[in-house]
Amino acid sequence: MSHLSILPTVLRDADLLEACLRSMGLSPQRDVRLQGFGGEQRAVVVMLQLDADIALGWCRSNDGSLALVGDLQRLSRSRSLEPLLARITREYAARDALRQARAHLSDALVCVGD
Repeated sequence: MSHLSILPTVLRDADLLEACLRSMGLSPQRDVRLQGFGGEQRAVVVMLQLDADIALGWCRSNDGSLALVGDLQRLSRSRSLEPLLARITREYAARDALRQARAHLSDALVCVGD
C-alpha cells in the first residue's frame, strides 16, 4: 500500500518555486489538496500534476522550508522524476541567487547614496 510521504528540501519561497515551474513550461497549482492512496489527502502550497496518476506537491514545514510531498510508490515508477527535481532545484537556486544579488546591490546603492 502506498501513502503520501514528506521529504525535506532547501526550498523556502513558494512564489519563487511557482515562477520556476512556470518558466519550465509546467502548470503548478496553488493552495490545493494532494490526493493519495485510499482517499489520503494533504494540503500543499504548490502542486504539480505530472500525469493522471502522478502528482507531487510542496507543503510548509515547521522550520519555514517547503517539504516535498508525494506518493513515493507511484513516483518511483516515473523515470523522468529525478531529472525533473534536479532541474527544478537548479532553476530555483539560480533565481534565488539572482534575487539575493539584486537585493544586495540595491542595499549597497542605498548606502552609497547616503
